[in-house]
Amino acid sequence: MARERPPLVGILFGGRSVEHEVSVISAQGVMDAIDQDRFQAVPIGITKDGTWLTPRETQTALTAIKGKRMASLSGGRQSAEKHPVRGFTGRFLTVLHKLDVLFPLVHGTYGEDGSLQGLLEMVGIPYVGAGVTASAVGMDKALQQMVFRQAGLPVPPSLVVTWPQWKNEMTAVVGQIESDLAYPCFVKPANGGSSIGTVKVHSREGLADGLAEALHYDRKAVVEQAIEGRHIECSVLGNDDPQASPPGEIVFSRDFYDYVAKYEDPNTRLIIPADLSPEVSDRLRAMAIIVFKIIDCAGMGRVDFFLTQDGQPYVNEINTIPGFTPMSMYPKLWEAAGLSYSDLITRLIELALERHREKRARE
Repeated sequence: MARERPPLVGILFGGRSVEHEVSVISAQGVMDAIDQDRFQAVPIGITKDGTWLTPRETQTALTAIKGKRMASLSGGRQSAEKHPVRGFTGRFLTVLHKLDVLFPLVHGTYGEDGSLQGLLEMVGIPYVGAGVTASAVGMDKALQQMVFRQAGLPVPPSLVVTWPQWKNEMTAVVGQIESDLAYPCFVKPANGGSSIGTVKVHSREGLADGLAEALHYDRKAVVEQAIEGRHIECSVLGNDDPQASPPGEIVFSRDFYDYVAKYEDPNTRLIIPADLSPEVSDRLRAMAIIVFKIIDCAGMGRVDFFLTQDGQPYVNEINTIPGFTPMSMYPKLWEAAGLSYSDLITRLIELALERHREKRARE
């Protein structure tokens, strides 16, 4: 009797965002750890210029960068000549429809912001993680904070500055920021990740440079009061009945938790679980679930907090496609809770299929 074909799980990664390299590492981790007795991984890469690679082209690109850290996917000259149309082309509908489920690991814009999820909804492909609305709100820090404030959650004081405002009303913008906030403050792109484009500003002299840097990456910048406190993160897993992991803490030596601290500085440490009282830990876990539910998230989400010395938590943000390498905080927190990296991948695939079945039952 022939063995039944295992479900095909597309691992989609790369993309045009500034987090391309992080996405590649996440995907390599998932492909190495996925339960091969239950699933067959199908790699689908997107180059930095937005070219979608076939599974065979993707495997060739991965082989070319094997062993390199923070490397980018390249389709190569032959691929570019054969498929000169950049972006998603009709041939990929055939590729996608052969899959049983897709595991998106495209961090940042064009992957984590709802645009990819909208495409998958349109073509009817089950996928891991948040839907269109949760992805869009989870990506946009300005909208996120507005929603969290409306729900009564504690968030740092902040202002939103658009590119036209900064270009046409610089003096008024600086005056408003200095009236509402104190130095130091952070200036960050509203839509971004991995702290790329984020600047910690200590004076008026640095504010213009910070806004120019943030607005280089997005048309909106969030100017946010710096909160002195511990960096605590909590992983959330589930659909309608999500569960929160024990919180973990990030300890770093740089001025703030920037890109270098996240991916390059050997002095950065993850403390799992965080040294917190049971009361504070339970409070943060409960708050993480509230954040997850408020944006109607699904599958996975990592909620980041600032915790002040007097025990006041502030919600920093939720990441709907958090870093997913074997050493990333999201899977490491679940590993500490007893769920291995491989089993976590399996559970997320199950949640995706469960959500898709529920949707089909309503149609």
